[in-house]
Amino acid sequence: MPFARYRPVFAAPGALTFTLAGLLGRLALAMYGVSIVVLIADRRGSYALAGAVSAVGVLAGAALMPLLGRLVDRLGQARVAVPAVLATALPTGALLMCVRSGAPDWTLFLCWALSGTSPNLGGMAQARWAHLHRNDTAALHRANALEQSLDELCFMAGPVLGMVLCTTLAPEAGLLAAWTLGTVGTLLFAAQRGTEPPLPEPAQLASTGRWLIATRGFPALLAAFLAAGVLFGSQEVTTLAYTDALGRQAAGGVLLALVAAGSCASGLAFGAIRPRRPAAVRLAFGAGAMTLLMLLPLAAGRAGAGVVVLGAALLAAGSGTAPTMISGMTLVQELLPAHRMNEAMALAVSAILVGISTGATLGGTLVQHTTPGTGYVLPATAATLALLTTLPAALRTRTHTRTRTRTR
Repeated sequence: MPFARYRPVFAAPGALTFTLAGLLGRLALAMYGVSIVVLIADRRGSYALAGAVSAVGVLAGAALMPLLGRLVDRLGQARVAVPAVLATALPTGALLMCVRSGAPDWTLFLCWALSGTSPNLGGMAQARWAHLHRNDTAALHRANALEQSLDELCFMAGPVLGMVLCTTLAPEAGLLAAWTLGTVGTLLFAAQRGTEPPLPEPAQLASTGRWLIATRGFPALLAAFLAAGVLFGSQEVTTLAYTDALGRQAAGGVLLALVAAGSCASGLAFGAIRPRRPAAVRLAFGAGAMTLLMLLPLAAGRAGAGVVVLGAALLAAGSGTAPTMISGMTLVQELLPAHRMNEAMALAVSAILVGISTGATLGGTLVQHTTPGTGYVLPATAATLALLTTLPAALRTRTHTRTRTRTR
């Protein structure tokens, strides 16, 4: 049974516990986007304002995340994560009051930007996996696959849960639930001290002044993550606009869930396979598959296909995402020093977040001025750019491998 191969991933004591705790926090992250948009749009009557506030929050989080990651590497996960998540209580509460009281719009931007101190639980979990399975390449590969699949599950369930709470209880309910889940999940995660990576030695701390961006191969990898983020953001906006143009607005969420389902399934299947090629080569192959598969929704959209055909195309397109992201995160773990892994993972996630914000903006502009199906040009182009940024490293790795084999 393929999924039985995941059992060694949880062999370390406490591995399952920190995974489940981190899952709560990531579910909260998946709820925030739709919850803040519905809250502001309902209370202030403006989707433009809601989208702008949400985008500012994403960018603020992307800017703060590497700084928090750097602190985590120096001080430890628990010592940084606990005060960081508790610090979000005041700006989140202030935002709710400002929305209800009719405070000026700028207060909403300020409060939501200040709430971006939530720690990167996904990155901290991957840092733990990298430490626990540092001597077992196959187990680490499966752990990364599991992390990506859990992310996809969260982004399938999170927006739906947030929307249900906001529309059935109160517009504030989604944001309150997200904050509660995120805080509880982070505190439970931080309490699992047995699996937390050790702090660096004094000699290693002396090297933390060096910019990680200067590490060979890392800038190109960040560019690939940025392109992937553009794909995610533009694909979401384009899909919602397309279903709206068909008069099937409610189907937009279902189609986006199919994208996540395809990615989740392929991620679990990819993790069950023992890796035989270097991570850089696997990343290029994944980006190539992602590029080809993104032509399916583009063709469906340009042909004016209905919801069923487009859904099948998006399900297939989503299957190319997880293997690419898994290989990319594995390459981060290989390229960057272990004592700076939280900062490295935070930089990777920040690149994705900036890409998502950029892709959503560009995608919205494109669908506003063209036919809805044309918008799928942007995610297909972003996938191509991701492929182009990964090819040089893959070619260098294959050449080096062949040379080393011949000299033996």
